[in-house]
Amino acid sequence: MRIQQIELDSNLFLSPLAGYTNLPMRMTLRELGGLGWATTDLVNARSLIERNPTALKLVESCAGDRPLSIQLFGSRPDEMRDAAVICEEMGAQAVDINMGCPVKKVTKIGGGSAMMTELSKTADLVRRMVGAVGIPVTAKMRLGWDSENITAPDLARVLEEAGVAAVFVHGRTRAQGFSGAVSLAGIRAVVEAVRSIPVIGNGDVTTPEAARRMLAETGCAGVSIGRGAFYDPWIFRRTEHFLRTGELLPEPGFAERIRVLRRHFERYCDFYGDARGPRLFRKVAPWYAKRFGPAKPFKQRILTIESKADFEAVVSEYLSWRSAFCDASGELLPKYRPAPMSPAFSRGGAEGGPSDRDSIPVPRGPVETW
Repeated sequence: MRIQQIELDSNLFLSPLAGYTNLPMRMTLRELGGLGWATTDLVNARSLIERNPTALKLVESCAGDRPLSIQLFGSRPDEMRDAAVICEEMGAQAVDINMGCPVKKVTKIGGGSAMMTELSKTADLVRRMVGAVGIPVTAKMRLGWDSENITAPDLARVLEEAGVAAVFVHGRTRAQGFSGAVSLAGIRAVVEAVRSIPVIGNGDVTTPEAARRMLAETGCAGVSIGRGAFYDPWIFRRTEHFLRTGELLPEPGFAERIRVLRRHFERYCDFYGDARGPRLFRKVAPWYAKRFGPAKPFKQRILTIESKADFEAVVSEYLSWRSAFCDASGELLPKYRPAPMSPAFSRGGAEGGPSDRDSIPVPRGPVETW
C-alpha cells in the first residue's frame, strides 16, 4: 500500500505506546520482519521545539528505523506546525497527530481525544501542519469522545479535506479507555466516510486471525498493532505471512523467545546505558514471560535487575528452574503450555474466549482521572 509518496512493503503498522515503542523495541520488531511502518512514542510538540532532552530521546532513530513517523500531541496550531517542521528536518518520513489518547495529561491541554470535539479548530491546525512540510501528515483518532458523540466519520472527512494522508482509528471511544468492545462497525463507518485516503484500523489485534477479521469486516487498508506486539513480537511476520498465503505459522519456540528477549535487552543497554537500561527493561521483560509457561520466579526476579550481570543471572536461574516442567526434549509438558492467543476483539467475543487484554497493564481508576 501507499501513503502519498511512501510505498510500503506491508500494510501492518506498529501503534505508538507511551513508554514502550522506543528505538530498541522498533528495531527488535523490524529485525523480526513483517512490519511496514512504525511510529514513535507520542511527544509533546512544545517539548520538541524546546529541544527537551526527554523529547529528543523519544524521537531518536537510526538508519534502519524506516519508514518512521513521529507522533505529536498538542493543541496550539503554531507549535504543532513548528514541531512538524522539526520532525521533517530530523529525517522522519511522516508526522502523526495524536487525536486518540484518552489520558488526562494530554486531553486537558486540548490534545489527544479532545481534538475530536472541535472539528473546525482541528481542521485549521491540520491545514497549517500540512502546508508547512513536504512529508505526509497523518492522524490517529478514536471513534469519538463517548458513545453519545461518535465523531470519527465526520472528523475523518474534515481531515481528508484538510490534507491528511491517512487516518488511523482505534475502535473505541475516549470514555472506554482500553476496556469494552472494539467496534469493527465503527471503524468501517470511518472507512466509508473518506473518499481516497487509506484508513488503518486498530484495537485488540493480538493474532493474525484478528488482523484478517478486521481487514475483512471494516474494509480498512491496513492494521495497526500495539499491545499485541508485546505478547508476540513476531506478530507482524506471522500476520504478513498469513495474509499473503493463508498459512498460520506457529508461535515461536521458547529458545527463540529467549534469543529475542536478550537482543531486546542488549538494545536497551546500548540506547539508555548500562546503568539505566536494565532498570527500564524491568517493565518490558514480563511481557515476554507471559508466553513462557510457568514463570513466576522469573517475573519476580527480573523486577530487581540493576545490571547486565543481574539480567543474565536471572535468565540462567530461570532456565534451570523451568526444566522441571519440560520433557526430555526441552518442550513444556502439555499441562503447562500457555493457551493459544485468542483472536477475540472483546470479552466473550464471537471468535472465542476472553480477551488477552485483561492482563495488560493500563491506567487505574476512572478515565476522568487518568
